Amino acid sequence: MSLTLYYHPLSSFCHKVLIGLYELEVTFEKHLVDLGDEASRAAFVKLWPLGKFPVLRDEARQRTVPESTIILEYLDRHCATAPRLIPAEADLALECRLRDRFYDLHIHLPMQQIVGDRLRPEGQRDALGVEQARAQIKTAYAIANEQLRASAWAAGDSFSMADCAAAPALFYANKVVPFGEAHSHITSYFARISARPSYARVLEEAKPYLAMFPA
Repeated sequence: MSLTLYYHPLSSFCHKVLIGLYELEVTFEKHLVDLGDEASRAAFVKLWPLGKFPVLRDEARQRTVPESTIILEYLDRHCATAPRLIPAEADLALECRLRDRFYDLHIHLPMQQIVGDRLRPEGQRDALGVEQARAQIKTAYAIANEQLRASAWAAGDSFSMADCAAAPALFYANKVVPFGEAHSHITSYFARISARPSYARVLEEAKPYLAMFPA
């Protein structure tokens, strides 16, 4: 098989790529990376020295593709027929990429900062950093809620790469900073995207691992 995704089913950024793969109905093989296993870690670091997943390996093109957004761009270029993850029209494509970065940088990463802090030993936690991350997420929620008031999907009226980014970011962020009644459009959007077959499949596959999420 040409395409192999190196991933972990609990990883939010892996969820992002899996949604795109399922949307495009791409044939690929999954390779679960266990960073706690020395041999698994060593093999993965040999493939991608930074040791962060997801990573896509395309044997047919002899390409190793890291980073979730770049993987989705790569898939859209080489594997998509219709529908596409990135709109063909330039302005719509720009909006899609903007929303992809918005959800990654302003909801996804601060969520990970909060979760990462929960895994630190007592006495080594960063209360100020966590409070700043919460504030950033709340600001991003307000922006997203307003945008979703006027459109069905994260970057307009069609499902796109931006939705691949939004779904896992919102899923995990809601666990640490709940949407609340003030963000009803986000709540409605998340219900809509959770029912979409591609993301519903990702969530179903993640179920056995969700107990590992630090509450």
